[in-house]
Amino acid sequence: MSRSKPSNAVPEPPEAPLLPVPGLDYGVLDDLLGYALRRAQNALYLDFYRATAELDVSPQRFAALVLVGRNPGMRQGLLAQAMGLHRSGALRLTDWLTDRGWVERRDDAEDARRWGLFLTAAGKRQLTVLERRVRAHDERLMSGLGERAVRLKADLERLAEIAAANDQDR
Repeated sequence: MSRSKPSNAVPEPPEAPLLPVPGLDYGVLDDLLGYALRRAQNALYLDFYRATAELDVSPQRFAALVLVGRNPGMRQGLLAQAMGLHRSGALRLTDWLTDRGWVERRDDAEDARRWGLFLTAAGKRQLTVLERRVRAHDERLMSGLGERAVRLKADLERLAEIAAANDQDR
């Protein structure tokens, strides 16, 4: 019988960098932009986990905490949209954040059938610590790229737009 990880568990970080193995033929993979991005993402995740190790937060959960903090009262559906999640994924994410006492659901004063998401005092403290660490993590990466960093970030944003537009055309 295989055991699956509970849906509210922090995703495991990659075990090791996804670096080329000497002597291994990667074929078309070496030519693909997507595979280069996958290698970079793997390394970024590892570095993120090192920077936030004892705080029990994945990059996705950090992003959700930031979005709720910057948009008090946001609806869970909007969080799902902003993060590219299905509604069920946003529900699990919101449940995880509320279980830790970092986010709370509050009824809408104007419509009792609706509620919004708000950071708690503990969530604000956690976000302050996380933001400081994640900014330091990002600044180390950016400084390693030097003057190319700003251009790379802009190019990645544009690449995401192109890929999303291609997806909509199908």
